[in-house]
Amino acid sequence: MRFIVTSTSLLKNLQQISGVISSNTVLSVLEDFLFELRGNTLTLTATDLETMMRVHMEVIDAEGDGRICIPSKILLEYLKNLPEQPITFNINEQDLSVEMSSNVGKYHIGGEKADDFPKEPAPVDTTAFSISSISLLECINRTLFAVSNDSLRPAMTGVYFELATDSLTFVSTDAHRLVQVKRNDVNCPVADGFVVPKKPLNLLKSTLSPDETLLHIAYNPSHMFVSSEHLSMSCRLIDARFPDYKAVIPVDNPYKLNINRADFVSALRRVSIFANKTTSQVVLDINGNSIQISAQDIDFSYEGKEMLACQYNGEDMKIAFNAKLMVEMINNMEGTEVLMELSKPSRAAIFRTMEKNENEDLLMLIMPLMVGI
Repeated sequence: MRFIVTSTSLLKNLQQISGVISSNTVLSVLEDFLFELRGNTLTLTATDLETMMRVHMEVIDAEGDGRICIPSKILLEYLKNLPEQPITFNINEQDLSVEMSSNVGKYHIGGEKADDFPKEPAPVDTTAFSISSISLLECINRTLFAVSNDSLRPAMTGVYFELATDSLTFVSTDAHRLVQVKRNDVNCPVADGFVVPKKPLNLLKSTLSPDETLLHIAYNPSHMFVSSEHLSMSCRLIDARFPDYKAVIPVDNPYKLNINRADFVSALRRVSIFANKTTSQVVLDINGNSIQISAQDIDFSYEGKEMLACQYNGEDMKIAFNAKLMVEMINNMEGTEVLMELSKPSRAAIFRTMEKNENEDLLMLIMPLMVGI
C-alpha cells in the first residue's frame, strides 16, 4: 500500500480527531490512528472505546488498498515539525513497517494490525434527524460550560437533547445554573430525549464548521451517530435519567431589569476581586434605575462597590450570586443588552438576550446565594 499526501492537509485532518485519543489507554492500539485507503480516499479514525471519530480526505496519488494502525504521538510530532510538502507513505502490510519519504528525508516507524483496532458500534434501530452545522455548534457553545463535573450525578455531566416534532432543545445544568436553548428550525420524528457526554461535544465543538452544512444525527438507546460528507462520529450516551429541569424554571418572575452586557460583566469582574475566594459572592442592590454591585471579604478587610445604570421595573431588591458563575454565563450570551427576570431574593434569576433570534430561544438561570454568606 502506497499513497502521497501533503503534510499540512494530513496534519489538519489528524488534529481534528486527535482529541479522541486518551492519554491513559489500556490497549496500545488505542494510541494509534487507523489509516484506511480505498482508491484515492484515505479514512483516518481515532477512538477511546467510548467515542470514535473519523475523517475522509483525498490523496494525491495511491497504489493498492489497505489498512494499518500508526502511532499517533510520533506521527503528529513529525508532521508539526515538517514544512508543507508532499509525503509518500510506503506501508509493508507483512511486517507492518511504515516508511515516510519527504523532500528532506526518509523515516521509518512500526505500525500495528488494523484488525486489532476496535470496531465501530453498528447503528441499529436508530431514529434520525438533521440539523445545520452552525446551529449544532452554537447550541453546544451555549450549553457546554454549564455541564456538571459531579460524577455522582452522571446525567448532569452531559447535555440533554430533548426532541419534539417541531423543535430540538439542548439543556445543561450543574445544579447552580441551567441553560436551555430551543431550536425551532429542527424537526424531529418523535418526542424523545438522550444525554450526550461532554467529551464528544467538545470534539464536535472544535471540528464543526460554522456554516449551513447539513449534519445527519441518528441515535438509539446506547449511542449517538453524527455524520457529514467528510466527518463522522459515534459516541456512547450517558445511561441516566436527566432531572426534571422544567420544575426549576420559575413560571412567574415579574420584575424586569435591562442592563448593558459588557458594562455589567466588567463591573462584576472588578468587584469580585474583593469577594470571598470561597463563595465569590457579589450582592446586587437594585434601587430604581440604578444597581449597586458590592463584595467583601471580612477575613482580609477587602471591600468593593460599583454603581451602574439600568432600566428596572419592579420592587427594590437585594440579591446575591456567585460572581464567577454569573460572569461565565453572561459571557456565553450575545447582544449588547441583558434582560434579568427576578421575583424575590430566594428565587432563581432568569437571564435572556434582548436581541431575539427567530429560530432560537435562549434561557439561562442562576440560583441565588443567601445575602451575607
